[in-house]
Amino acid sequence: MNYKNLTLDIPAPNNQSAMVATLCLNRPETGNALNQDLITEMHQAFDQLEQMPVRLLVLKANGKHFCTGADLNWMKQAKGLSKEENLQDARKLARLIQRLDQFPAPTVAVIQGAAFGGALGLITACDIAIASKSAKFCLSEVKLGLIPAVISPYVIRAMGTRQARRYFLSAEIIPAKQALRLNLIHERCKDQDLSSTADTLCQQIIQNAPVAMAEAKQLIEEVSNKPIDDHLIGLTCERISSIRISPEAQEGLSAFLEKREPAWKVEPSAGESHD
Repeated sequence: MNYKNLTLDIPAPNNQSAMVATLCLNRPETGNALNQDLITEMHQAFDQLEQMPVRLLVLKANGKHFCTGADLNWMKQAKGLSKEENLQDARKLARLIQRLDQFPAPTVAVIQGAAFGGALGLITACDIAIASKSAKFCLSEVKLGLIPAVISPYVIRAMGTRQARRYFLSAEIIPAKQALRLNLIHERCKDQDLSSTADTLCQQIIQNAPVAMAEAKQLIEEVSNKPIDDHLIGLTCERISSIRISPEAQEGLSAFLEKREPAWKVEPSAGESHD
């Protein structure tokens, strides 16, 4: 499929289970600002990704900025929409971020430049976020008389309620160093090292068992913020007992005991094409 507002790289190595996909925002002339066309194409990209054995998804952007928030022309159009039309618009973005959040394979956001407004929804919906030292973040909505509503569940989950009460209201610029403290990102690095840092992490991830990583993501969702009671303990026991008898776990345990590489292990070079 041909895209105008993004690029989707899905390599096809000999070992299909080792596939690393890169979804790259490609509106550099607008700072990769979000609009209806980009959101529609991102949905189409996810339709495509969900039909393939993707082992890792990298989310990045071309140009100076990761994403500067909502496109100016899109905001002009929204100004004249009815409440019902605005609701449909919001649901489309909300569903996109949810699809990213619930993507079964690991997801890594690679951030440079500005990441404002809706960009923070994309970033906090990813499992891991790496940013350059010069990257800047901002929940800028209240400057325009708006609120970061659609992205709020993901941003608040990352930074916590107390921090959200400051940054949702102040709309101040958040340097990468502070974004790290706020749990908006996991790592920051020199600007020139952003690609190699992301590469190293991606190589680490794709060596792991793909089904186990999907199950681990689901486990986090099931366990987070739940009381540690008999029900939760029973759930965790059920999950480990089920996965121990899975083909992947049986292969992993056999490989460990036999001092060999498991079947899913890939050569380091197999992940390089996502860059």
